[in-house]
Amino acid sequence: MNGILQKSKRYWESDASFITLLGMLLFTVFFLPILIDHRENSTYFLNTMFIMLFVIGMFSAREKKFFIIAAILVVIHMILRMIRFSDNPHEFYFEERVVILLNLLVFTVINFRLLFRDEEVNRFRVIGAINVYLLVAMMGSFGFELIQLSNGNAIAGDLIFEGQDRDFGKFIYFSLVCVTTVGFGDILPGSTSAKMLSVFLSTFGILYPAVVIAKLVSSAPSREKK
Repeated sequence: MNGILQKSKRYWESDASFITLLGMLLFTVFFLPILIDHRENSTYFLNTMFIMLFVIGMFSAREKKFFIIAAILVVIHMILRMIRFSDNPHEFYFEERVVILLNLLVFTVINFRLLFRDEEVNRFRVIGAINVYLLVAMMGSFGFELIQLSNGNAIAGDLIFEGQDRDFGKFIYFSLVCVTTVGFGDILPGSTSAKMLSVFLSTFGILYPAVVIAKLVSSAPSREKK
């Protein structure tokens, strides 16, 4: 068992793992919302995918402090999930969403640190940069959901919230619209906190590609000189 765990950890710390993670993120961000919209019981796929992502985040951590933080959050997340899907009358749904957001934050930091380790530039690192971009979009979706759960006015427009996991598609769609600065105008931030989050995501969407490209380009010549 130790051998398998060590091999898994080495893989998720390697550049090649960026491709696998990209596939999982693309499925979660672009295909799961469609699946949830068309199948009543498909939210189990969403729950399973997030647990898998957070376990991967734990294995991806190269530093002990990040591994411990990720492991604690994974355990808390799984406990809250088991409570929600049990007969317990208290679901702790809001708390579960907070833990997911924290998990995504830690996972994003871990991937960002992996992206710029050793100052190496290759196609895997470019894919890793895309992964960080999608992870921030996912963080934004849960940020909007927490605002919705707090004051019921995160997103305004012609849409109906069904409750809990089934609204994931609405929140990730609006988050992606903000991050990509597309601004279709069909739905809008409905409160001051939602407006500030949408502006933050849009600012990130503009600055992140420029900063990452500049960093990767500047790293390439220094790597070649070595």
